[in-house]
Amino acid sequence: MEIKVLRYFLALAKEESVTAAAEYLHLTQPTLSRQLSELEEQLGTKLFLRGSRKITLTDEGIRLRKRAEEILELVQKTEAEFHMPTEEIRGDIYIGGGETHAMVFIAKIIKNLRDNFPHLHVHLFSGNADDVTERIDKGLLDFGVLIGSTNMTKYESLTLPQKDTWGILMRKDSPLAERTCIQPQDLTGLPLIGSKQKHVDEHFSKWMEKDYKRLNIVATYNLIFNASLMVEKGIGYALCLDKLVNTTGNSHLCFKPLNPVLEADINIVWKRYQVFSKASELFLQQLKKAFSQYKP
Repeated sequence: MEIKVLRYFLALAKEESVTAAAEYLHLTQPTLSRQLSELEEQLGTKLFLRGSRKITLTDEGIRLRKRAEEILELVQKTEAEFHMPTEEIRGDIYIGGGETHAMVFIAKIIKNLRDNFPHLHVHLFSGNADDVTERIDKGLLDFGVLIGSTNMTKYESLTLPQKDTWGILMRKDSPLAERTCIQPQDLTGLPLIGSKQKHVDEHFSKWMEKDYKRLNIVATYNLIFNASLMVEKGIGYALCLDKLVNTTGNSHLCFKPLNPVLEADINIVWKRYQVFSKASELFLQQLKKAFSQYKP
């Protein structure tokens, strides 16, 4: 399977027309059609459904599109690393992570690096632990900032002394807003907006001493900002981490920690035996230095 053919495939998937894709790629239509037919033959599956007005992807075509995008992204990342001049440190650092206040720690390291090496560029990817570790495994990310328990056997890691605290985000006019903290029995019957991360179920089940899934979960979220909008509209109470939503000033929201306290570890991970670019290697050095000097 050639890289150029994957580019042809993605062009057709985007344009939904052989004519438009061929024009975009500066190829003749017969050449493009032949290349894509050979791709289908090579993979032994049908990738396109050729309709009267447009071409659409089959289920296998959709699967290949995702893989092709990842492959081309990795190729682009690798080419960029080797095209960088050797006389100075420049290049790209790819970091993924969930929503956590610990990103302030990472931001400080990035700021110091950029002050000394202005040709460094940082690319952030937001996602849960499954999303981030999948991209690390495929070489699309150099580092991941993971919240809570994760299988670390494949990774090197550093654990921040600082922890995130779980609690409930609610409207300030909520009956529970007068509480200093929220206890397990307070959640019974409440309309809750829960995180989609897998480890959350286990943590909350232990904290409540009963099955988390038996709570009244009316919605789930991936990004807490979106969940905060639902809280503000009175849809429910969000189970979330502290310091991610502004609850000061004119905000209609407030955050109440759980009691007993429920905390989440923050780990910065990278793949074992990873061969880093010079830019990523420098980031790792600064990361380890910052950890050694860290003061909560």
